[in-house]
Amino acid sequence: MTMSILRFDMRAPGKSRAEIQQMYAAALDMAEFADANGFEICVLSEHHGSPDNYMSSPLVVAGAIAARTKKLMISIQALLVPEHDPVRLAEDLAAVDHLSGGRITFTTGLGYRPIEYHMLNKDWKRRGKLLDEALDTLLKAWTGEPFEYKGETVQVTPPPFTDPHPMFFVGGSGKKAVERAARFGLSAQLAVYDEDLAAHYQAECERLGTTPGMCLMPAEKTTGCLFVSEDPERTWAQVGPHMLHDATVYKSWQTPDIRSAVSTDADTIDDLRKGHIYKVLTPDETVDFAREQGPFGGLVLMPMVGGADPAEGWSSLELYVEKVLPRLTSDG
Repeated sequence: MTMSILRFDMRAPGKSRAEIQQMYAAALDMAEFADANGFEICVLSEHHGSPDNYMSSPLVVAGAIAARTKKLMISIQALLVPEHDPVRLAEDLAAVDHLSGGRITFTTGLGYRPIEYHMLNKDWKRRGKLLDEALDTLLKAWTGEPFEYKGETVQVTPPPFTDPHPMFFVGGSGKKAVERAARFGLSAQLAVYDEDLAAHYQAECERLGTTPGMCLMPAEKTTGCLFVSEDPERTWAQVGPHMLHDATVYKSWQTPDIRSAVSTDADTIDDLRKGHIYKVLTPDETVDFAREQGPFGGLVLMPMVGGADPAEGWSSLELYVEKVLPRLTSDG
C-alpha cells in the first residue's frame, strides 16, 4: 500500500509569535490525528536563522510528537549533524529514541548555508570532516561503553532504546555522500533519483568490504507537497502563495553543486501548477496518483506548507483520511 507521510518544516513567514505557537500546537494535533488514522511517517526538517521561522529544533519537536503518538515513525530529513555537538546529539537522540520506543530515524545532512555554521560556531570549510567525526562519535557513543573522545575517556548514558542504535541514513546527492555511507557501513538516502549513484554505493561497499545497507532514492518525478481538496481551484488560491514561498526560498538556498528532487525553477503559481513537486488533487485524483506510484511510493501531505493556515491543512488531512486512505487500504 502507498505510504502516507506527514511533513512539517514550520515555515511561518510574517507570522506573529502567537500565530507561530498556534502552528506548533496544530502540528502536534495533526501528528496525533495522523497516528490514529493510518499514517506511517512524520517527517521533520532543520535549518537555523531563516527569516521565515523555519524549524530549528527538530529533536525537541520530535520528542513532543513522540509523546503524543504511538505508532508513527518520526524521521528528521535532514538532521544537520555537523552543526551539532556530536556527544550532545548522541544523548538527545538516545532520549528521543526512548521516548518514542524506537520510532526516531534521521538522515544526515551537511547543510548548504554557511551562516548556519557561523551561528553555531562551526567551521564551514571543515563540514565534511565534522560529519565524519560526528558519525564516528555517534556510533561509539551508542554502544553504551566508554570510548576515547578528544583525549579523555567518556561514556554516553543511557544507550538508545534501539539496539545497536536508531536507524539512520547518510544523505546527499553526490559520490562523496555514498562513499561516506559505505565507509561507515551505513545506509544511504539520495536526494535525487540516480541509479548510477546507487550503483556506486554498492560498488564502494564491495570495495571496502562493508555490508551494504539500504540505498533509498526518490522517484524520478517526486511530489514533495500534496493537498487534497474537493475544490482545487479554491485551494490553489488559498495555499498557492504559501507553496510558492516554500519553493522560491528553497531554490534560493541551493548552490550549483546541490541536486534535489524537490527543487523547482518555478517563480509563479501558474508555473508551480505545471510541475510535479506541488500538487492539489481531488480525492479521486489522489487515489489514481497513488496507484500510479505503486506499492513503494509515498504521498507527502504538508498541511502548513509555507505558513499556510492550519485550517486549510486540516481540511486536506481530514479529506485524505475520509476519502482516500480507505480506498488505498482496500488495494492491499
